[in-house]
Amino acid sequence: MPAQRKLGRPTDQRKAMLKGLVTSLIQFGRIETTEARAQEVKNIAEKLIALAVKECDNFSSSKNVTISVPVLDSKGRKVLKTVTSKNGRKYEVVERETKTVLKTVDAPSRLAARRTIMNWVYKVKDQNGKPVSLTNKLFDEIAPKYKDRKGGYTRMYKLGARRGDGAEMVVLELVK
Repeated sequence: MPAQRKLGRPTDQRKAMLKGLVTSLIQFGRIETTEARAQEVKNIAEKLIALAVKECDNFSSSKNVTISVPVLDSKGRKVLKTVTSKNGRKYEVVERETKTVLKTVDAPSRLAARRTIMNWVYKVKDQNGKPVSLTNKLFDEIAPKYKDRKGGYTRMYKLGARRGDGAEMVVLELVK
């Protein structure tokens, strides 16, 4: 018996479909799909959430990091300065300043967990077109919510048979 259902698809299509469903579940907290797919997604999502819960507060330390940020004027626009190149041409560049910021650094096991989660979710954008990090959402919002829970992070509700082909439909959602 295989470790994972084949779902009637070649491996690459099956993995892409499962990644898409896991991404949607983490992004929206609820998906509607067939029962067989939902069971596979549930297994994957439970493991990812358990991994995030385990590594939720695992920071190794804080360190000072030097970053370069653009200088902004009073209206919030970037300040430009004119520079002359070696061949005498003039062009404008954004004026920048360096700052030192205190940042927390992930422990090696937390970093490995982040990479594992990033393998199972796609990059997504919100309604405004800005990228949303589902890995950060999992670590910052979802994992703290389930910190004192020992599994059972998802729930399935049966909806009945689909009209076209009679496939059993379910709603898979994250438990509140």
